[in-house]
Amino acid sequence: MALLDIQDLYLEINHLGRRASVLHGVNLRVDAGEIVGLVGETGSGKTLTALSTLRLLPPGGKLTRGKLLFAGVDLVTATDAQVQALRGRSIGLIFQQARAALNPTRPVLQQLADRFIDLRKLPRKAGLEGAIALLKQVGLPEPEVRGWQYPHQLSGGMCQRVMIALAMAAGPKLLLADEPTTGLDVTLQAQILELLTGLAKQEQLAVLLITHDLAMVAESCHRVAVMYAGEVVEEGLTADVLYRPKHPYTVGLVNAVASLEAGQRPIAIPGMVARFQEPPHFCPFAARCPQAFGRCHQARPTLGTVEPTRQVACHLYANAK
Repeated sequence: MALLDIQDLYLEINHLGRRASVLHGVNLRVDAGEIVGLVGETGSGKTLTALSTLRLLPPGGKLTRGKLLFAGVDLVTATDAQVQALRGRSIGLIFQQARAALNPTRPVLQQLADRFIDLRKLPRKAGLEGAIALLKQVGLPEPEVRGWQYPHQLSGGMCQRVMIALAMAAGPKLLLADEPTTGLDVTLQAQILELLTGLAKQEQLAVLLITHDLAMVAESCHRVAVMYAGEVVEEGLTADVLYRPKHPYTVGLVNAVASLEAGQRPIAIPGMVARFQEPPHFCPFAARCPQAFGRCHQARPTLGTVEPTRQVACHLYANAK
């Protein structure tokens, strides 16, 4: 059974006084010990999917349909107390821009020690010792010294390691990593990626990696789900999806990445990500799709199995089940 199993999830928000659908029919699963990449253009709904898992919704946001199962508990219908008991404990979250997410007025070691003390009910000394040990585990150099520095005194990579330590403090089963290497150089990105993959293997941790970096996905993820306009349009094993993409949108994302080895220049997808006030009754990618035909503008495709380990939502695969 999947640790996280999102089934036909719908999310509405209040936009300019009107209800707007921002997630409409998201299907996604993450197993223990597995890293799943969630990719797509900005505005496709990746971050909102992750925040919905913690029920951290935008003002006026409401999950209107579907299931969001974590370890068998439906977080859509769970009480606020049940969800609160999972936040930061069984489910950890790594925010974008780690320095901005840390408290600028306190040394990072104190922030992490407070997490240990609060979550594990430890005395002050034991909390500090546990925090130092965790900072060592995530690779912060000289944690006994660096830990007493403030976020602005640390590099971006160091702040990211502290943020990962904060997310790992309670020993979560699921880690939601939202663009965890944003703003870091290539070397630091590789180090953070290696750290996350090591933690997933060592701790049997399930990781949902939200990113627009297909190279990062190719290097670290077991499976990948491609989102467009609030829904998953293709999902499968990483190598299959990235090297044999089936949905025209996935093909567009892959072609938009330059390849020095193949001498390939990036090819942009025309237009912008579609936004809808209500769930569309047609394919949301139809207006940008070079392969669209009549049915694409008349009926919305559903996610169907086209190979044993691959699902696609596209009318080009009419026999998908």
